[in-house]
Amino acid sequence: MLSIFEIGVRYQMYHAFALIATAWAYTKWPNLIVIVAGWLFVFGTILFSGSLYLLSISKTGWFGAITPLGGLAFLAGWLCLAWCAWRD
Repeated sequence: MLSIFEIGVRYQMYHAFALIATAWAYTKWPNLIVIVAGWLFVFGTILFSGSLYLLSISKTGWFGAITPLGGLAFLAGWLCLAWCAWRD
């Protein structure tokens, strides 16, 4: 269970840096897509890391079913940032 908790912490840290990158990207490309990317990172962190924290603490297996939704939010956030960088 400790390794599951550690994965949640690791991805939360990576996407905290992604939020910093999103803030920088907004100064360069101020548009709605960058804002959406930031919110996707926030929701992804809550769903992905939060579900892993709950899974490791409560040992209730169904929390693991929420984790892929957070992963999808992370992917969508990265795609939004890539789209803004590519458009420039």
